[in-house]
Amino acid sequence: MPETDSPSPAPTEQTCLLPRRRTSPRTARHKLRDFLTPFPVGELLLPAGELIVTELVTNSLQHARVPRDRHILARFHLSPDDTLRIEVHDADREKPTVHPGPVPAHSETGRGLFLVQELATQWGCCPREGGIGKFVWCHISAEAAAA
Repeated sequence: MPETDSPSPAPTEQTCLLPRRRTSPRTARHKLRDFLTPFPVGELLLPAGELIVTELVTNSLQHARVPRDRHILARFHLSPDDTLRIEVHDADREKPTVHPGPVPAHSETGRGLFLVQELATQWGCCPREGGIGKFVWCHISAEAAAA
């Protein structure tokens, strides 16, 4: 009987470069969906993951003071304990801030990092290696997503 190759496991990390365009948050959501689809836990992590990656990429587009030709890098990593790590890198060193207190109902901005803070089990901001820019990261646990 001929041997059959078992399918190779899905990679547990993926990066994508996103242009500084208003369509990039949607592209990041699609990339995250493609990344998580092969994993059994993917369906559980996807709702919070899509919202968070959309917010982080949108924040980079709206607030990073960088030349138009600079890209945004998104990185996804799924750890063995089913924790999803999302990173969004840009070339601006300015750290994001969470707006304290409620945002006026008529305001179209100001809720993004509050949502990240509420949906992620951890999040933060670090300088990029080499000193150019920063990345905002978060962890989404399967346990928290199931709750």
